[in-house]
Amino acid sequence: MIVFVAPGQGSQTPGFLEPWLADPEARELLTSWSEAIGVDLVAHGMTSDADTIRDTAVAQPLIVAAGLLTARALRAAGAEIGAVAGHSVGEITAAAVAGVLSEADALAFVRTRALAMKDAAAAVPTGMSAVLGGDLDALVGHVTALGLEAANYNGGGQVVVAGELDALAKLAEEPLRGTRVVPLQVAGAFHTRFMAPARDVLRASASSFTPADPSITLWTNKDGSVVTSGAEYLELLVGQVANPVRWDLDMEAFASAGVTGLVEFAPAGALVGLAKRGLKGVPAVGIKTPDDIAAALELIGSGA
Repeated sequence: MIVFVAPGQGSQTPGFLEPWLADPEARELLTSWSEAIGVDLVAHGMTSDADTIRDTAVAQPLIVAAGLLTARALRAAGAEIGAVAGHSVGEITAAAVAGVLSEADALAFVRTRALAMKDAAAAVPTGMSAVLGGDLDALVGHVTALGLEAANYNGGGQVVVAGELDALAKLAEEPLRGTRVVPLQVAGAFHTRFMAPARDVLRASASSFTPADPSITLWTNKDGSVVTSGAEYLELLVGQVANPVRWDLDMEAFASAGVTGLVEFAPAGALVGLAKRGLKGVPAVGIKTPDDIAAALELIGSGA
């Protein structure tokens, strides 16, 4: 089984969509999506600078759009996508790939999510830091004592913690022994209690969608389980913004399910890197440009 995975916020880089938009049909599609949600995805994917695309209101719809373009290209090339999961905002990409939401609804939902999370982040100065190494239980205890929360359990010895900036500064000064703290360039404590206002906005927004049950295997960040109800998955997407991402449990579930290969949608890199540590021995392909489709097809065709 090959699992297809969609990355989360922070994966984007300036100009990363330029090779994709050399295809007139892809450019026309992205233009239509831009008009539908009021975000110039073409400009942000081709010419906007790093600071511009770091903005939560821009980054999230841009990443989802990139994942949807990748899935379309794979299917057009003859790839069968039979299992999917997303990391954080990538779960919205996964919702569309699995048929839970239409592409249009997924983009509308992520636009609302991005604005709500940006507003929530503006209420209190917060941020996130990656912590590498150390015992997991000891680390969680250490950061909790500082008033921080473990936001992303990424597996492979990496946990992202989040909270107020002064608490993050204290963590940098007093890291748990045997760990390394790396501040992240994000403008908020995502997947923590600070995002509760965004969750409330999304709950109201979700009522306007009619989700379908997934047509393929779909894992959730909540606990690594397979979700078979579209309504349940939409509710999980709502709660997800204020709950931790358990990508470690997703990777454990992949291994238990006998996953033999992993393909990461654009903008790829982060989840392939985590798989090297958390799914040792499982081959992985990251799709950054359309040229990488061939390598993905080779992996799919080999059955890994």
